[in-house]
Amino acid sequence: MKTIQIINGPNLNLLGKREPDVYGYLDFDAYLGRLRSSFPDYDIRYFQSNSEGALIDMIHETGFEVDGIILNAGAYTHTSVALHDAIKAVEVPVIEVHISNVHAREEFRHKSMISAACKGVIAGFGLDSYRLAVEALKNVTG
Repeated sequence: MKTIQIINGPNLNLLGKREPDVYGYLDFDAYLGRLRSSFPDYDIRYFQSNSEGALIDMIHETGFEVDGIILNAGAYTHTSVALHDAIKAVEVPVIEVHISNVHAREEFRHKSMISAACKGVIAGFGLDSYRLAVEALKNVTG
């Protein structure tokens, strides 16, 4: 069984409550159940933190043992060289994910500090962006 680690960053613990017109009305735990049912042959693990250091620690901890990482770094996407470096330091492919289309939002969201370190980027498909990322990892990891 292949293992995928989902890592969500700051404020994503408020999905379903925070700006539902942008992020939707479903909380991530409810979505995660659906995602796991769609991929029964995968062990899909989940971690969320509002702390940049905790996200880096999780990338380090899992980046040599899982088959792929799906990372929604939230606002740290646009500011964190440290996350970029953590992604480059691990062996597994990392897919950058965004629920909203960051390029259709505020100007400061148009620049990603982590994209160049990631295998690919998926943005703008709501929570379905995570399913698309699992599909991408299936194709990359076999």
